[in-house]
Amino acid sequence: MAWRDSRRSRGRLLLFLSAIVLGIAALVAINGFGDNLARSIDEQARELVGADLVLSAPQPFTAPLSPALGRRVRARSEEVAFASLVQFPRGEGVRLAQVRALTGGFPYYGDWLVEPREAVAAFRRAGSEQRLALVDDALLLQFNARVGDSIKVGRLRFLIAGRVTKTPGQSGLNAALAPTVFIPRSWLAATGLQQRGSRLQYRQYFQLSAGTPVDRLLRPLQSRLDEAGIDADTVSDRQRQTGRAFGDLTRFLSLVAFVALLLGCVGVASAVNLYVRDKIAAVAVLRCLGASGRQALLIYLLQTAVMGLLGAALGAALGTGLQWLLPRLLADFLPVGIRITVSWPAVLQGLLSGLLVAVLFALLPLLAIRRVSPLRTLRGPVEEEGRRAPDPLWLGVYGLIGLLLLGFAYWQTREIKLALGFVGGLLLAFGALAGLAAALRYLVRRHLPTGGSFVLRQGLANLYRPNNQTITLTVAVGLGVLLLAVLFLLQGLLLGRVELAGGGRQPNLVLFDIQPGQRAGVQALLREQRLPVLQQVPVVTMRLQAINHRPASFYQQDSSRGVPRWAFRREYRVTYRNTLISSEKLAAGRPPTLEADGRPRISLEEGFFRRLKLQLGDTLTFNVQGLPLETIVSGTRTVDWTRVQTNFIVLFPAGVLEPAPQFYVLMSRVPDNAALGAVQRALVQRFPNVSAIDLALILRTVDDILDRIAVVIRFMAFFSMGTGLLVLASAVVVSRYQRARESVLLRTLGAARRQVLLITLVEYAVLGWLAALTGLLLAGVAGWALAYWVFEVPFRPDPLPLLALALTTTLLTVIIGLLNSRAVLTRPPLEVLRSEAV
Repeated sequence: MAWRDSRRSRGRLLLFLSAIVLGIAALVAINGFGDNLARSIDEQARELVGADLVLSAPQPFTAPLSPALGRRVRARSEEVAFASLVQFPRGEGVRLAQVRALTGGFPYYGDWLVEPREAVAAFRRAGSEQRLALVDDALLLQFNARVGDSIKVGRLRFLIAGRVTKTPGQSGLNAALAPTVFIPRSWLAATGLQQRGSRLQYRQYFQLSAGTPVDRLLRPLQSRLDEAGIDADTVSDRQRQTGRAFGDLTRFLSLVAFVALLLGCVGVASAVNLYVRDKIAAVAVLRCLGASGRQALLIYLLQTAVMGLLGAALGAALGTGLQWLLPRLLADFLPVGIRITVSWPAVLQGLLSGLLVAVLFALLPLLAIRRVSPLRTLRGPVEEEGRRAPDPLWLGVYGLIGLLLLGFAYWQTREIKLALGFVGGLLLAFGALAGLAAALRYLVRRHLPTGGSFVLRQGLANLYRPNNQTITLTVAVGLGVLLLAVLFLLQGLLLGRVELAGGGRQPNLVLFDIQPGQRAGVQALLREQRLPVLQQVPVVTMRLQAINHRPASFYQQDSSRGVPRWAFRREYRVTYRNTLISSEKLAAGRPPTLEADGRPRISLEEGFFRRLKLQLGDTLTFNVQGLPLETIVSGTRTVDWTRVQTNFIVLFPAGVLEPAPQFYVLMSRVPDNAALGAVQRALVQRFPNVSAIDLALILRTVDDILDRIAVVIRFMAFFSMGTGLLVLASAVVVSRYQRARESVLLRTLGAARRQVLLITLVEYAVLGWLAALTGLLLAGVAGWALAYWVFEVPFRPDPLPLLALALTTTLLTVIIGLLNSRAVLTRPPLEVLRSEAV
């Protein structure tokens, strides 16, 4: 019976169930991409590191671990990495780069892509005989340099022997942020950049025998590594870190795709509601012939389930094809190459998700079929049944939908709090959109003007008449606008964290790694260039050794003690002064002081203080260049990290760290790029170890990164917006029969086609504008919450792009509504009247 009954309605069934196609496609594409990425990370785990084991420390290794590793060591390489200004003498270009002074055969795994290919072998043979350098492609492109030119690092010039297009474990994004220059380790001392107090990172790369259990081998050495301040990075560590990071990305995108699927489900519920109204007469006839309400329900539920499965299958096929597009969009962020294959778990998940959501959301209107009376056959088609008590089964269906949403969110996030937050935010957005639409419908119905234009009154009346789509279209289109607007506001907030105003005396140039003996000379250089010294701050590096006299091992043995492991692994850069600066405010306690007992009272940034679950009066022991220093936490500060100043997590009092090895940071302001280039060239000539950060360049780089990220998220938001518009189109087409009757009545009463067309235009213009404004309103609330609670920056959105988004959405809504309603205008009134008589 379901098959026979669907013969006259298959077109409409396929149309409104096609609303879930885009949602399933997005879901399968993202989950399939995540599966392929996880597999590729597993397959190429060694290429992420380039070695089996990497040891890194901020100071030279006093005792190499090669004897402890024994005969398992097949090869070892050493590297010293640091940031420094490099210069291209031919074009006088200067840029801050990551210099890696390397010796040995690293990388041992993965493709080190260098043009020409023989440049790698020449670089490794160079030793102390030739000054060769391998330079990142991004750096060469920026200054229009090529292989054969020279590059100046410190006091030495190196011949550019090769163009590096890929380094194992380094993505294109890393190269854009910190382009790398490789030089032979044997020439490092001659560059003049390796000085006492310089910020250098020492690394050792090990290639071990095949099958070596690296993690088990390091376990007895861990305490020795911790005492020496050495970090160990293994293939399994990098594999877990990378997999976790990109797993979070794919889970986030999956939630966005699930929103698109839910929009499709809203369309399914609305379209099935209209479909059921069209089938009430047929159901009444079936009831007269002896069919039960349960049988009638199952007939139309079977139709919906089959069409939902077909829609899910089509979406899964489309999503499988989209997997080949996502690696192109994310190429700059991926540290590994991805081999795309069909992910059958993702396809199966898409099919099950599509079937479940289609059936559950279709059940809401389908339950009314059970209560259709056989007497309906004797009633007129426009008569409405009296009000009935709500069906108790609706509560069960709503409960199943809630469990489905919560279960899917938990499956993606693996955290019940995040899952509850996602479902709660989603229900809040749905409720706000539906509530505002219902409020509009109520206000128009109660306060519709009796005078004025006939077209305007009829168009507004369509918002509350039977078969209206006010709530459905407002929710579907408004949620798509919400996602796109939040994306735009989020990008603006991230850029707003770096304030580089054009006017005033805000710093836009940072000089660091200035040794104490160079401070006066650098200040004189700035005065020669007629540049101000806006701020100069001493910086001392140290590591956290113990909390309340308990070492790192005490907290690492039990994670429930609340102190994260990174607190002991990171290197802290601190300064010393007895007063707070303009970007700091005292939150609790008092500023840093040096008491008579000799133990310094320090001040911590408030967020760091909370994350370590500390209390005022707790004792922190720091390792300062190998010497322990015990301190007492006397206060906390709130720090405005958006201010272009030297802000610190830990602040010491004066009179303690002055004898420690340290460097200075100076901040200045340059009026233009010409002045910036002049001061950078002078620094390279006179103080080659001093590095200069161009904050304007950093802002442009951040902007470029956010643009790339925005492309990916816009790609996912497209599915939500596209699904909303598809729901709009399907709802209009499904309701075409009812609209045809209304159009005939109007034209029979004397309305012209132009008037009917304008009535339709008014209705969809109001719906599109309402959906867009509601989405923008919710996006504004979300943007303000992000600005206030997360980023702690002023909320100053740019209204013009948001207004353009609202106008575009309204225009698309009107166009789709008119295109799908054109058949109503072309049908002669007599044709509809005859079908009514029949």
